[in-house]
Amino acid sequence: MKKKIAIPLEGNVLSAHFGHCQAFAFVEVENNEIKNITVLDPPEHQPGTFPRFVAAQGATDVIGGGMGPQAISLFNEAGVNVFIGAPIDTPEKLVRSFLDGNLQLSANYCNHDGHKHEHGHHHH
Repeated sequence: MKKKIAIPLEGNVLSAHFGHCQAFAFVEVENNEIKNITVLDPPEHQPGTFPRFVAAQGATDVIGGGMGPQAISLFNEAGVNVFIGAPIDTPEKLVRSFLDGNLQLSANYCNHDGHKHEHGHHHH
């Protein structure tokens, strides 16, 4: 199984705010082993730029802190799984925890079925 996991960076750790990150780490994983980590500077930030940039690098998953709904839907449209609410840590540690199933997340948005889920319309 091959994955390419993108992580927004502030310095050399996870950026809490996806849209304000300084760079992206792309962690290539094969058979649950980290094979390669590439750090790239993103294009100038405009709405929708970062998700398109990350998807264009061939990312399969994104691990982030906070992320807006537009970015999440752009990733899902591109077939990229989104995992947010991750702790501030290095890309290696985050990906290792993710691969081991130990990463603490507040939410994940996996696009398994292609149909939209409605959230936020609760009638009691």
